[in-house]
Amino acid sequence: MLYDSLLILALLFLATVPFIALREGEAVEGSAAYNASLVLVVYLFFLGFWSTRGRTLGMQSWGLQLEDASGRVPNPWQASIRFAVGIVSLLPFGLGFFWQLVDKDKMTWHDRASGTRLMHYPREKKSRKKRSG
Repeated sequence: MLYDSLLILALLFLATVPFIALREGEAVEGSAAYNASLVLVVYLFFLGFWSTRGRTLGMQSWGLQLEDASGRVPNPWQASIRFAVGIVSLLPFGLGFFWQLVDKDKMTWHDRASGTRLMHYPREKKSRKKRSG
């Protein structure tokens, strides 16, 4: 989540530029359009990665893959549900995420709601060839 947060933060900075430019350099405060655009940027980030590759760049670093029950990349509807319920999962102090610790299938609230699950596929370690000396 930390890796993806850094990428999202950069995208949010870019999404803020037009709003600041329209206000001639003044801070953007209390704008519903601005807030909606930031949520849209985050949503499109996850929708795009999850429904095309099944993983964000941060997930790829850790060997994580989002799959549906058939082992395929989730469709845009499943990714959208996962995003929306993922926000709800965060609200009660992350209870929806911690739920996987007690769930019999190790699934979070957003896994259950979207019909997806996070799988771990560790990379194969490259063997080092010994140099003869």
